[in-house]
Amino acid sequence: MIESGIPTQHNLPLPFATYELDTAYDEMFTIDALSRTHYQALYQRLLELPADDLRQRQQAADIAFLNQGITFTVYGTESGTERIFPYDLLPRIITSSEWSIIERGLKQRITALNLFLKDIYHEGRILADGIVPRALVYSCKHFRREMRGVRVPRDLYISVVGTDLVRLGDGRFVVLEDNLRVPSGVSYMLANRQVMKRVFPRLFGNYGIRSVDEYGQALLATLRALAPSHRPDPTIVLLTPGVYNSAYFEHTFLARQMGIELVEGRDLLIYNNHVYMRTTSGLRRVDVIYRRVDDDFLDPLVFNPHSRLGVAGLLNAYRAGNVALANSIGTGVADDKALYAYVPQIIRYYLSEEPILDNVDTYLLSDKSQQQYVLENLGQLVVKAVGESGGYGMLIGPHSTKAQCEEFRQQILANPRNYIAQPTLSLSRAPCFIDGKVESRHVDLRPYILYGDQITIVPGGLTRVALQRGSLVVNSSQGGGSKDTWVLFG
Repeated sequence: MIESGIPTQHNLPLPFATYELDTAYDEMFTIDALSRTHYQALYQRLLELPADDLRQRQQAADIAFLNQGITFTVYGTESGTERIFPYDLLPRIITSSEWSIIERGLKQRITALNLFLKDIYHEGRILADGIVPRALVYSCKHFRREMRGVRVPRDLYISVVGTDLVRLGDGRFVVLEDNLRVPSGVSYMLANRQVMKRVFPRLFGNYGIRSVDEYGQALLATLRALAPSHRPDPTIVLLTPGVYNSAYFEHTFLARQMGIELVEGRDLLIYNNHVYMRTTSGLRRVDVIYRRVDDDFLDPLVFNPHSRLGVAGLLNAYRAGNVALANSIGTGVADDKALYAYVPQIIRYYLSEEPILDNVDTYLLSDKSQQQYVLENLGQLVVKAVGESGGYGMLIGPHSTKAQCEEFRQQILANPRNYIAQPTLSLSRAPCFIDGKVESRHVDLRPYILYGDQITIVPGGLTRVALQRGSLVVNSSQGGGSKDTWVLFG
């Protein structure tokens, strides 16, 4: 995903003595080792603070995360699954002009993808016109035939989206992938901001940073907008798979932020195609479900019959228009990594506009000529399974062994539809506080988009960091962490 290039010589002072500058775009420094204008105040502050002071602030941040129980779960490890979320002390700073482009591009993208989802589950015009291949859509494991012809509230299929962006060597932001099913991580964005205010209060107060504190209320307003029109005071719940889910901390955090009930499937029941919640005072009708349960486990009568995470009969209640779901069932077809390659055409088709944010070049391995090129160049490319997330099911060619490349070669030949490939990218780097020094690490950015009465994007997002030196994977499940993201006023 990243090719670092050769580090350049620089004469940066302590604590930047081991800071790497190369062909990757650096968020803080120019290639000539000069601090970018919007980073100068942070740069000067880091020069003034002794390493022990920074260590104490990092320790204070870690303790704050520990006390709040800010954790995530790693599956498949023997040393225990529950871990404190890694947090880096130094913020990532984005200018107002940069954010304006990101915001416009994301609004354009979510609008087009929502129109695409409505179309493929109803008229199918884009398929009939040959813009997107039918076979690609119908072979997607997240395409739900049960949703054909179902009218969803306000025709909004995707109300909560987390889109992953990376910055290339020329400074442009491009979209790496869309997350439209049950995107996670926003609680860490909010927690990072709370902790940052404590550990760098003076710096934070003087920088002119746009707030992210309104996200909880913006999410609540988005969910309220989905409620049936005849329910002016809707009951909204957050449906979680339970305490063993990797994002359970986030589920509890967001339910508390919005002041709504956190429920599991066993807390709900369906009667006469309406959803009810069991309470100590009896049954209470539910109008909107912010679901953090995957499609397969939502309704055992329709999907996985062995699931105990969902609610039997939920799909029928949804079809009847008696409950709203955020996000809708079947949205995963639009974040399939193979369909991602067609998003620019989707934008042009529905909006008659050119994409504001570019895609990364993507090779579809079901195409024989593209497959041949990828198999001949596995050592230079990134290969991803189309339905995986969290950094799983991925080969990073430049950092892989011959045995790993051969394993992926066989997997591609056995099931080419299940994989895509992309060129190596020079993802940007940002300053991080590592072992008493400021060092550069690769980062991406996941802003969160809400679509209800209007499209709302809280200024910032989750900056994820590959904390290990030389690592290219930012996912927390693969050793990554996060940092606060500052979007500046004008």
